Amino acid sequence: MCEVIVFSGTYEGFEISRFLSRHGIRTISCMATEYGSRSLREENLEVHTGRMDAEEMMALLQAETPCLVIDATHPYAAEVTRELKKACEEQKIELVRLLRESCAERSKGSGLQAVCAERSEGEARDACTGGFEGSGQAVCVEGSEGSGQVIYVKDVPEAVAWLENTEGNILLTTGSKELASFTVLSSFRERLYVRVLPLASVMESCKTLGFEGRHVIGMQGPFSKELNEAMLKQYDCRYLVTKDTGVAGGFPEKIDACLDSGVSCIVIGRPVKEDGYSLGELMHLLSERFHLTVERRISIVGIGMGSEDLMTGEARKAVREAQLVIGAERITKAVRRPGQEAFTAYRPEEIAAFLDSHPEYERIAIVFSGDVGFFSGAKKLLAELEKKNWETEIFCGISSVSYFMAKAGLSWDDAVIVSVHGKTEHLVSRIYRNKKVFGLLGKSEDISTLSQRLCDYGLGDVRIYVGEHLSYPEECIFSCPAKELVSYEGDPLSVFCAVNENPSVPLATHGLDDEAFERGKVPMTKAEVRAVSLAKLGLVADSICYDIGAGTGSAAVEMAIRAERGLVYAIEKKEEALVLVEANRRRHAVDNLITVAGEAVECIPRLPAPTHVFIGGSGGHLREILEMVFRKNPGVTVVINCITLETLSEAVMWIREQEGIHAEIVSVQVARSSEAGAYHLMRGENPVYIIRLRV
Repeated sequence: MCEVIVFSGTYEGFEISRFLSRHGIRTISCMATEYGSRSLREENLEVHTGRMDAEEMMALLQAETPCLVIDATHPYAAEVTRELKKACEEQKIELVRLLRESCAERSKGSGLQAVCAERSEGEARDACTGGFEGSGQAVCVEGSEGSGQVIYVKDVPEAVAWLENTEGNILLTTGSKELASFTVLSSFRERLYVRVLPLASVMESCKTLGFEGRHVIGMQGPFSKELNEAMLKQYDCRYLVTKDTGVAGGFPEKIDACLDSGVSCIVIGRPVKEDGYSLGELMHLLSERFHLTVERRISIVGIGMGSEDLMTGEARKAVREAQLVIGAERITKAVRRPGQEAFTAYRPEEIAAFLDSHPEYERIAIVFSGDVGFFSGAKKLLAELEKKNWETEIFCGISSVSYFMAKAGLSWDDAVIVSVHGKTEHLVSRIYRNKKVFGLLGKSEDISTLSQRLCDYGLGDVRIYVGEHLSYPEECIFSCPAKELVSYEGDPLSVFCAVNENPSVPLATHGLDDEAFERGKVPMTKAEVRAVSLAKLGLVADSICYDIGAGTGSAAVEMAIRAERGLVYAIEKKEEALVLVEANRRRHAVDNLITVAGEAVECIPRLPAPTHVFIGGSGGHLREILEMVFRKNPGVTVVINCITLETLSEAVMWIREQEGIHAEIVSVQVARSSEAGAYHLMRGENPVYIIRLRV
């Protein structure tokens, strides 16, 4: 007595049999040849080998009385499917059909179109998926210019009739059952090369029909595109005959091989349209029906640039052993293997929800381009999977930075690495201050935009290395000065490396010389006071800063240098000062400094909340400004420079009215030397009171 009988013969049937036996469900797996039985050695699994007629099927069902029968036979085994359905109906046993995915009109994205007037494109698809009624002319579907074509026919006799009017060798890949039908072809002994299972009985049958020697190729599939191409070339074939055996049966690899080799592929349509379940759907149904709990193995896999040749051995093994592959469509398509289920998604919540609702999958590979630790969505995904307490294993990949820099002949251990894919980065500042900056881009105009900005800051001679379609046949890597790329439009998903041979290395501490700024007649915070003020401000790399009453912009420039990944808003109302702020911004190439014209109390409401505020001049609105910035961010750090006693008094009075704000006041007076003949005299600058406010 068994619980389930699986009538197999396909990869999917083997997977279902293994799945049931692993979970203790007593199963009988029936298959026509001994090939399948050699690969099925699980406990709780009995293998029945040999073809069965209707009476033998009925006897097996009566003897075992299973609660469920699964028809996982080949899509072209129509007679077996009919007899099995009839037997299950008579025995009142539930029968479910496992459907193998069809691959109608798959052609590497070349956009096949039906060109035969007698049948539409939809009918051509039906020829492959079943439902072709009546006889008639074959449907011809062409690939791109210079490639092969795909011919859809209803059945074997129609294929034979079509081939009768052709010349040239034929690679026959439909198996041994239909060989006799093809012997009616003229000169079949010379033209036909048959690829069949390497079984003694099959070889004897081939010999009896007149196929001998090199015209018989005994091999077990499925076969890769490359091996199909090699066989077509070896036997000088102009035609290949196949059935749509689906992804698991290697059908796409046959189509692709034909199109690339200029060979016509004759596809015999499936005999009937069927209802049933995919492999994933059926495993889900079985999990619910038998209340199965699976032990999952989730692999997070970096596949490199995209070419399978660049995957590590571990990554390739993790993907090969997976039942389910999850990832963006471009990536899953690159690595998915015959018989594997695929789910197209990249959002962590969507992936977690899918896995939650599909407990039947035991071995899962979630794939990402490049390396999972290099600007990868794997970081957010891992955090989401940890919420479920699912165990994961990480397999690294070759990152774009290591691949591209090697191809460009550049070292990258001394490069600053950034990404502007889906976010804003202030690249000009980075490139101005560093010899090498590597970046990931996200828009086709990013290279031209960056090049134009570099030219605006006087950096047009910086050399830009560009990499597009990395690892693919259309890969493009080149370099030019930025000034030659201002009109360039390339691939959106590309990388670059900017090489600046003469970077401006910033000081390790605050305090650029006053001579480093254009001054005009606008007051400027002197270097010593600026150094103390910015030290009290305590900026970090991603600070969001206001410089209120920016004057010449000297403080704003130094703030922008320190907050290299942040933003500085230089707020100034005087026209002459605004011109100087812009001049000094360009002089020091700080593209993360934004000039804001107007009164501070009018500008602050439309700006983002600050983390740090420097007030060099308040225009008589100190109290209002302080109220506004602390409302925007109660945790903000504020530094005020007070030159007049009135400003100091106003600040102290406001501080006394507050609760929870800590104030520190420092008085700074600087004297500078000047020459008087043979002597040096010290001339005192105005004293400045520096107030730091923070929670």
